[in-house]
Amino acid sequence: MTVAPVLQWGSPTGVSALLDGVHELIDRLLMAPVDLIGTESTGAEVLGEATRAISRLEAFRLRVIAEADRAQVGAASGLPSTGSWVAARTRVTGAAAAADVRLARSVEALSATAQALADGTVSAEHAAVIANTRARLPDTVSDRDLERIESHLVDAATRMDADRLRRLARRALAIVERGAEEVDRHEGEQLQAEEQRAWERCRLTMHRRPDGTTSGTFVVPRLVGDILAKTVQQLASPRRMRAGLEPSLGAREAREQVNDLDWAQRYGQAFAELIEHLPTDRLHGKVAATVVVTLEHQRLVSALGAAGVDTGTDLSAAGARRLACGAGLVPAVLDGASLPLDLGRAKRLFQEHQRVALATAYDTCAGEGCDRPFAWCELHHERPWAAGGRTDLADAVPLCGHHHRLIHNPRFEHTLRREKCRSGRIRKTVAFRRRP
Repeated sequence: MTVAPVLQWGSPTGVSALLDGVHELIDRLLMAPVDLIGTESTGAEVLGEATRAISRLEAFRLRVIAEADRAQVGAASGLPSTGSWVAARTRVTGAAAAADVRLARSVEALSATAQALADGTVSAEHAAVIANTRARLPDTVSDRDLERIESHLVDAATRMDADRLRRLARRALAIVERGAEEVDRHEGEQLQAEEQRAWERCRLTMHRRPDGTTSGTFVVPRLVGDILAKTVQQLASPRRMRAGLEPSLGAREAREQVNDLDWAQRYGQAFAELIEHLPTDRLHGKVAATVVVTLEHQRLVSALGAAGVDTGTDLSAAGARRLACGAGLVPAVLDGASLPLDLGRAKRLFQEHQRVALATAYDTCAGEGCDRPFAWCELHHERPWAAGGRTDLADAVPLCGHHHRLIHNPRFEHTLRREKCRSGRIRKTVAFRRRP
């Protein structure tokens, strides 16, 4: 383990000279040719090392902020807080600067997290998740168990993104073998607190501009954002947009016009279309979008647990009940009865209720690294229908148009791997490789 030198504010430490050396190396990196064409493995290695270097520099930056906070350097400049000093010196918002100060203080008290960040194996975003988890654990958790939880989360952070880590961390008490009821209650309390904070932070601003447009920003709870995203993604589906243009432009021109639009423009037009068709004559009705919320039956009954899908929609059992009263919400209760999801050879194409079931496992295309939304995907038979494949849920693979074409392209080979996700369903990932 590398031991970092102690920073002493205001004294000559040679840190400035070291940073000068870092900038010289960065200058050399920026001038170096980066030719990664045909060398995916080399590109992945370079990208990984660059990301690791950023995390290590972030660890140093947080140490500087923590030392500045201890030395109260903001007061020497007539500023009211360390956060104000950070904001003034780094040109970030006050909220972002205050978050940096909180994280810097927290990481110092988390030795495993601080070391992982210094080694570059986790990011500052991962570190913030671990720090927030530690702050929300009950006072009854012993120091030994706190270390076990931190170590487990640091290890998990090396294998998953911060959003997945955040969902895992909600059940941190399970790591130290607390009872299921206590774990469920703690998770439910966290989710209800998050829902309340999200509701309090709701904002909408709109500004009429002289060019005939209106711009604005909004902050809404995650679930509301998911409903909006799913609806806009459906409306912006390339196939749907082409179908709307083909009667007036023809197939070729419609395809070219849709391809010329960037994603922001597609989503902007879809959002405008959504607003234009809002049912203002019956605003009390249900929303048009359907959100799938996965619940274990016993947790729903007891209201102790939490509900959520692996696509990022998280809410408490109380929140699920509230939404079920008036929203387009489909509860996928894991221990309950369901629609027939296996159709065998009776149907050639997958059905809508099968798509809804798959939404508990997928939020994007199953192609490796693909971020095109599930709403755009076509359901591919893992075993081709022509070769005797069945229209069963276990045989479905959601693929965007690009990857659906690729999986049938003889110039490419593909491999499929499976992993169990939080909903209990199996999620498939398809990796493609051009044949030699």
